Amino acid sequence: MSDETTREKKDATEGQNNTEERNAEVTESIVELGQASIPTQESNIFCLTIIGQIEGHLMLPPQNKTTKYEHVIPQLVAVEQNQSIEGLLIVLNTVGGDVEAGLAIAEMISSMSKPTVTLVLGGGHSIGVPIAVSSDYKLIAETATMTIHPIRMNGLVIGVPQTFEYLEKMQERVTRFVVRHSHITEETFKDLMFKTGELTRDIGTTVIGADAVKHGLIDGVGGLGEALKELNKRIAERKMKKVEDKAQ
Repeated sequence: MSDETTREKKDATEGQNNTEERNAEVTESIVELGQASIPTQESNIFCLTIIGQIEGHLMLPPQNKTTKYEHVIPQLVAVEQNQSIEGLLIVLNTVGGDVEAGLAIAEMISSMSKPTVTLVLGGGHSIGVPIAVSSDYKLIAETATMTIHPIRMNGLVIGVPQTFEYLEKMQERVTRFVVRHSHITEETFKDLMFKTGELTRDIGTTVIGADAVKHGLIDGVGGLGEALKELNKRIAERKMKKVEDKAQ
């Protein structure tokens, strides 16, 4: 038997072994996780998910699905510093949560130098509204909703005028941020916030898809494809601007 024939058989055997190993890994992934792993490739876009309840200074019960702000903020810093990441896609499906933690995340996103796009899927409720409007461009799915309501407090509340003044000041912080980073007017936002008769056990309004665009909260109705298209367009524009600045 020639050396060439021996090498061909050896290569075929190694290729078969590699295929069997990959198939075994996929099978193990299906058994352990109930899903098959998708081959990954390098991307210039980082996807950040804001899901469940936004956890603040107090830990929520373990059965709650949460987004921890102390995990999100370092990720945003890393995205800003990483030269290989050129854009940020924020996907929201949140019921809201801690006001100060939500505002901290929103402020971080709004201050980034790289292009950012938010996509509201399912819901972007309560303090999720400032996060939804904090990016350069905002999209909402046709069936997604956003609930706008006044701030409330949990736990012990001291019934003194200072408590209500504090709530009013915090409410103004949220209102100013939303108005500054979207096309909605302060009057319209407050009308939606303090509307009665729509929510059964609360004051406020739930806006769905196109209504959020009509009110000026969101820039357009769309899904993942539209979000990535807009983000890639803004990345290309940023690159072009850098080239023009160097040429001057």
